[in-house]
Amino acid sequence: MRVEKKSNKLLDKIDRKILAILQVDGRIAMTELAEKVGLSLTPCIERVRRLERDRVILSYHARLNPMELGATLLVFVEISLRDMANGKFEEFRRAVLEVEQVQECHLVSGDFDYLIKARIREMSEYRQLLDVLLRLPGVANSKSYVVMEEIKETLALSVNNIAVSAV
Repeated sequence: MRVEKKSNKLLDKIDRKILAILQVDGRIAMTELAEKVGLSLTPCIERVRRLERDRVILSYHARLNPMELGATLLVFVEISLRDMANGKFEEFRRAVLEVEQVQECHLVSGDFDYLIKARIREMSEYRQLLDVLLRLPGVANSKSYVVMEEIKETLALSVNNIAVSAV
């Protein structure tokens, strides 16, 4: 099991402002970003590079519209494993990484072991996905939830409640 090292780095108000802006528009020109956060170009670029180097900013990507691509059905699936000994968690983890439709998979506490999020085209594809999931190593059973209406979905993190340095 991989444990992430907790960052001891403190972010000041300008760092938080940079992060908030980049979460909304990762393609913003550095000159415009510098202007919005009240810095000249070079210090702004240096801060962004530091945030990338320190792995505060992990990547930049295009967010695709699932409806335009035909992935109109959003499902969540609870998965329970039969046996938690003999490396079953690791076997399941490796196998689920290969399932293309799975967007997220989380090991959770509670009445089941994993929570999976998947986007697919239609109910028949969901049935195929469920067949795949139930055949993954160690799976005992599943419980599914088909989303009827999406109220909120975001990748943005709140930058207002993170550690702030005195700078």
